[in-house]
Amino acid sequence: MRTLTRPATAGPVLAPDDAGYDAERRGYNLSVDQRPALIVGAAGVADVVASVRCATAHGLAVAVQATGHGPTVPADDDTLLITTSRMTGIEVDPVARTARVEAGVRSGALVAAAAEHGLAPLNGSAPDVGVVSYHLGGGVALMSRQFGYAVDHVRALEIVTADGHLRRVTAGADPTADTELFWALRGGGKGRFGVVVALEIALHPVSRLYGGGMHFAAERSAEVLHAYAEWTRTVPEEMGSSILLIRMPDLPFLPDELRGRYVSHVRFVFTGDAADGERWVAPFRALGPLTDTVRGMPYGEVGTIHAEPTAPVAFHARNSMLRTLDTGTVDTLLALAGPDAHAPFLVELRHLGGAAARPGAVPSALGRRDAGFCLYSGGAVTDDGVDALRAALARLHEAVAPWGTGGACLNFLAGPDVTEEQVRSAYSETDLDRLAEVKRRVDPDDTFRAVVAPMSAEGSR
Repeated sequence: MRTLTRPATAGPVLAPDDAGYDAERRGYNLSVDQRPALIVGAAGVADVVASVRCATAHGLAVAVQATGHGPTVPADDDTLLITTSRMTGIEVDPVARTARVEAGVRSGALVAAAAEHGLAPLNGSAPDVGVVSYHLGGGVALMSRQFGYAVDHVRALEIVTADGHLRRVTAGADPTADTELFWALRGGGKGRFGVVVALEIALHPVSRLYGGGMHFAAERSAEVLHAYAEWTRTVPEEMGSSILLIRMPDLPFLPDELRGRYVSHVRFVFTGDAADGERWVAPFRALGPLTDTVRGMPYGEVGTIHAEPTAPVAFHARNSMLRTLDTGTVDTLLALAGPDAHAPFLVELRHLGGAAARPGAVPSALGRRDAGFCLYSGGAVTDDGVDALRAALARLHEAVAPWGTGGACLNFLAGPDVTEEQVRSAYSETDLDRLAEVKRRVDPDDTFRAVVAPMSAEGSR
């Protein structure tokens, strides 16, 4: 067994036999079991620098974990894991409409900080997700149809690279600016080029919205899903929406009308006038929902719309990007995931298009924008049900392939079943070669290899 010299850090440094090791290594998705040689609970940038230098001195890989929602490869005894959950600084500049966000900040905290100034970030649906990793994967935002992907609004990144140096990376015209690294980090995925310790992002003057959700009974599933497919062809870019098909757990804290029942849940985020929003959702109210929480609300309450679970769970998932949602797509989804299918997974469709289909003002590695919808599916199962779940997920995504772009959404690629092919599908071949060149330059020894990546320091394969 190798002897490791622990880095000198302000935060804790934990080996497998140390108290606190198990709590530090665990994240939200328990299907990826992290058991690294060392864990550094970074208290700041200096700890990250010391950790990377320690890892390279010992020939260890470096992995990064903020919240543990998105790991794909478990950190093992050849890896030093840096956890960033203690790095929670947020600085909002209300005049410039920007925020500097440290590596451990969660989405809900950023939303709350921006809301104090009548501003909003391009956050996703889950308040517990880490802001930095979300942006590095592209950032499918609740307001993406209006403003584009979150990554399109990154102004600067602060990153510790494999040489143990801190860099500030921007798109500036300064001769020292690394514009290729700036391009690659924005959409090139987390943990591949270094440890991003902070982001500077643009905020938007959105203080209120008209939003919420409606649950519908199982017998209305076909009617609701077909109505949703037709409705999305006409809505303005200010309307973001999604629909969830799920069998709700039989838990006492759930309302009686939902508890243990199969439902479809339509969610709305409309940033226009509330009266216009009410008119846009009226067709769904006419279908007789079991619940209706759609209302005018402060943007700070946006996390209540999806109300996603926060307890750690072993979760397995797949996703596909769809060009369109037509009658054939809907019928296929209902056959494999509708109330009579008894599928061991939930299914969610997120409406894209609008600004999400257009390139950002500054080009990024998130180059494929040819999808109208993201289809996500996943389930939490015990070990003896994993094979059946994987097979069911494969059947679903094979069945919808005729409507697919052939790509996947990086933000939703997580868990032990992610493949290199799936990651590569998110990029064009030209962009894969470009990412590989950046990787060779900034991480020639592949120190940041503890991820499923579309390229390595050796080439794009």
